[in-house]
Amino acid sequence: MLKIAVFASGRGSNFQSIIDNIKNGKIPAEVKLLISDNQDAGVLKRAESENIEHLFIDPAHFETKADYEEELIGLLKNAGVELVVLAGYMRILSPLFVRHFKNKIINIHPSLLPAFKGLNAQKQAVKYGVKYSGCTVHFVDQGMDTGPIIKQAVVEVKEDDNADDLAARILKKEHKIYPEAVKLIAEGRIKIEGRKVKIIKEEK
Repeated sequence: MLKIAVFASGRGSNFQSIIDNIKNGKIPAEVKLLISDNQDAGVLKRAESENIEHLFIDPAHFETKADYEEELIGLLKNAGVELVVLAGYMRILSPLFVRHFKNKIINIHPSLLPAFKGLNAQKQAVKYGVKYSGCTVHFVDQGMDTGPIIKQAVVEVKEDDNADDLAARILKKEHKIYPEAVKLIAEGRIKIEGRKVKIIKEEK
């Protein structure tokens, strides 16, 4: 059973979607730890209600980012974590951290990467005038939203959409494909070949 840690800074709806899929038996995994950098994050209450170990770790209490990440690495090692799931975690992980967990960190981004990287992707999409956007689950590498892509889902951009409208529809797709991606990893059905992620067919 795959041991997971989730990093989150906000409400935790993607965290909840993964937890729900674990509880109903769809994902052979266990969330060992939820870590947040935001003391007021709703995700902490979600973790508490699910009896999942949860920690608020304040980056401001550490002299350097490296010290903060060393603390995180120690916690993950002690918990035997095999996969780090970023679910609305609003910090960029250092190259040191990413190298330490190479191909063991995944993220979800609210656009069809490589389009609209970084913050406010939905706003970028509406402003640019694209007809379709969506969301992408990808492995985390040392770039900004540049790692190998695991899954994507497409959402139509309507002519009267604002960023919030589009974000709400994209979020529904996020709740579908993020658990699916975690399931693929938990079942050992992912193979990385350069930039390409190949999905091994499920044995009947």
